[in-house]
Amino acid sequence: MYKLIKNSGTARRGEFVTPHGTIQTPAFMNVATCAAIKGGLSAEDLKEINCRVMLCNTYHLHVRPGDDVVYDMGGLHKFTGWEGPILTDSGGFQVFSLASLRKIKEEGVYFQSHVDGRHIFMGPEESMRIQSHLGSTIAMAFDECVENPAPYEYAKKSCERTTRWLERCKNEMNRLNSLPDTINRQQMLFGINQGCTYADLRIQHMKDIAALDLDGYAIGGLAVGEPTEEMYRIISAVEPYMPYNKIRYLMGVGTPGNIIEGVKRGIDLFDCVMPSRNARHGHLFTWNGIININNAKYERDSSPIDVNCDCPVCKKYSRAYLRHLFKAKEVLAMRLAVMHNLYFYNTLMIKIRQSLDNDAFDEFYNRYSVILDKRIK
Repeated sequence: MYKLIKNSGTARRGEFVTPHGTIQTPAFMNVATCAAIKGGLSAEDLKEINCRVMLCNTYHLHVRPGDDVVYDMGGLHKFTGWEGPILTDSGGFQVFSLASLRKIKEEGVYFQSHVDGRHIFMGPEESMRIQSHLGSTIAMAFDECVENPAPYEYAKKSCERTTRWLERCKNEMNRLNSLPDTINRQQMLFGINQGCTYADLRIQHMKDIAALDLDGYAIGGLAVGEPTEEMYRIISAVEPYMPYNKIRYLMGVGTPGNIIEGVKRGIDLFDCVMPSRNARHGHLFTWNGIININNAKYERDSSPIDVNCDCPVCKKYSRAYLRHLFKAKEVLAMRLAVMHNLYFYNTLMIKIRQSLDNDAFDEFYNRYSVILDKRIK
């Protein structure tokens, strides 16, 4: 259940009560695609870096180790050791990302596994069953993520099919949550808004799925190649039609600046692989912009990654040491870098919430919306 605490313009400060804990929003979900944060972070590490929600991927866990294995191990919470909320993506994004390995039909999508080539079918019911096996807190509806740009007529038909799939998802989840052997019988369902960059399709699709009265609503199919301003335009167009009393999630976004802009436009939840992926290549976020720790100027730099950061890495290690680890190709380099970047993102959300609590969001926006995405030479 979502509770709106206060507004600052369109920006929202709230909390989302789930069976695995309350999420203070706006919040960032840390991406653990295969039930682990790439870079060597454990569930205990996630607590230390102020993680609130872990996000895992249905398709990838279905392929390996198999959702039946996770079910037999008691679900994702017991399997990973993470006790807080877990959101599972539905596998719908793989409809987009594995375009060369799939065929879309009304009943669902036929995949060829990217791991071993075996044939996989996933439709709304299959996605719900897999996510029920995983026992996640929040299950995402199975949808089609369409590339940008896409022909208008195809995007329109895709939206209509995604709505039909959503109705099937809701019916199947209700059935699964009624079964005595279901791991999480309070599993929640989020619907996903699609429509490419066509505002009229986005608005109509949002109206259609809002009528189904789900636990939350996501905007999908953005940050997949369209200009940033187009993404902001679509969010602003859709926002007035998103249920006011339900949590709002912008999928796969993004940079710190994107997140601040998203909050300004009424978004409550975010996720992105960027902080961990960038970290593994030595690109580190600071409150003054982004640094590349591989640069020669850090070879004898005894300062922390960010003097304004109190993460476990900045408290103990220098830029010089971290640069050395990357140059020596030590695994520890990635672990420390990922820990710092995820701590930065989670701290960013804390500061956004504090600014909303203190009626100072506009000041925060003006100070940080641009600078955090700039690269420091």
